[in-house]
Amino acid sequence: MFRTVMSAGDVRAMGDAGVKAELRRELLAGRAKLGPADVAAAGAVLARRALETEELAQARTVAAYVSVGREPATRALLDALRARGVRVLLPVLMADNDLDWAPYEGPDALVPAGRGLLEPAGERLGPGAVLAADAVLLPGLAVDGRGRRLGRGGGSYDRVLARLEAADAAPALIVLLYDTEVLAEVPAEAHDRPVRAAVTPSGVHRY
Repeated sequence: MFRTVMSAGDVRAMGDAGVKAELRRELLAGRAKLGPADVAAAGAVLARRALETEELAQARTVAAYVSVGREPATRALLDALRARGVRVLLPVLMADNDLDWAPYEGPDALVPAGRGLLEPAGERLGPGAVLAADAVLLPGLAVDGRGRRLGRGGGSYDRVLARLEAADAAPALIVLLYDTEVLAEVPAEAHDRPVRAAVTPSGVHRY
């Protein structure tokens, strides 16, 4: 996996953005080695771990996402939350990379979208709908011991987190990862916001 210890000279030469890009490449290469059975098995365990957390046990509304490719699988978790009577909101990617939201109404109500994504076919509720969430499940590639999350670099969730902060909303922020993606250190920039917890197949990591 990624070389979490780098010299000061390397960091200065690459800059935070360069370090993040290199880290993303290495983490995505690690995910590329996973087969469909590995992803499905990890997703089933991940769902059980997440459902046991206090944050999701008490949540009435959860903003989540539909995993794609070799991301930690979320389908089992989405269905389990919905079966509990939790209102689940899923993102809809807009042209400017910001996120709209729509309710999850089951796997049959998901439709293909751009970039290989799946999105809910229901009513669009607007970008501000996330402010009603008690918990927000975030995609990511890594997290470190200070709760700093590394995303894919598209900036969509940076906008979501900034929107929550501007509205003084404080849902539980939880990132879903594989065990190998909990690192000693993740490069961070001024706009990055820490998460409360990371859930992996082996357990819950709190910050």
